[in-house]
Amino acid sequence: MEEKAPEPEMTPPEGVPPPPEGTVPPPPPEAAPPMPPEGEAPPLEKPKKRVVKKRPSYQLKLFERWDVADVTIHDKGLERYINISPIVLPHTGGRHANKPFAKSRTNIVERIINNMMRNEAYTGKKSKAIKVVRQAFELIEEQTKKNPVQVLVEALEKAAPREEITRLRFGGISVPRAVDIAPGRRLDLAVRNICAGAVGAAFKSGAGKKALEKQRGYEPISQFLANEILAASRGEMTSAAISRKDELERVASSAR
Repeated sequence: MEEKAPEPEMTPPEGVPPPPEGTVPPPPPEAAPPMPPEGEAPPLEKPKKRVVKKRPSYQLKLFERWDVADVTIHDKGLERYINISPIVLPHTGGRHANKPFAKSRTNIVERIINNMMRNEAYTGKKSKAIKVVRQAFELIEEQTKKNPVQVLVEALEKAAPREEITRLRFGGISVPRAVDIAPGRRLDLAVRNICAGAVGAAFKSGAGKKALEKQRGYEPISQFLANEILAASRGEMTSAAISRKDELERVASSAR
């Protein structure tokens, strides 16, 4: 075995009394950093780089298929009320129900889905109504090669009436008067008329067309909803929403 060399004893500097026996001597003082020569500024310390963890970003697409970031609204009156915020599944569970003016916070696609539950086949069946609207959007994309959300926004802008009549009583006489429609009510009427027109057209159709759409894997009413949205986006009179809008404005113009 090799013997270890004895450690050298620490001797205190001159003028400092030795520490009493049984005590641990303090550690020697650290050497001070060298001072820069006169006339020169001390070197600047480089700031430490702060590492920021990047959060993963997810692109929210409607039904994981259509991007709503490029959808534009041309009607400035309806811009505040048509909600096209990014969402994957348009279902909020009645979060904005029973609150005044809270419809504007609901996605416009969800409002279409809610209005499609109008007959006994779809009342309270939200998942079935979502399937119908998704299939209608697929048919719109096949026919127009455009974003179906943009087509829906154009249909709502053209189907929203601007005037209607109200009844004013003068003594015992009721007189109709033309009034402007608020933007929120304009959108409500457009959504209602588009969905009601699709449901009404489905009940008037023949069984052969329904069977053909069923063979393709689509719900029968999805074809009629797609046709109604396409006709309304073009401003055609074959759309029930456009014809209803023209009727309201014609009656209002006669009551001015």
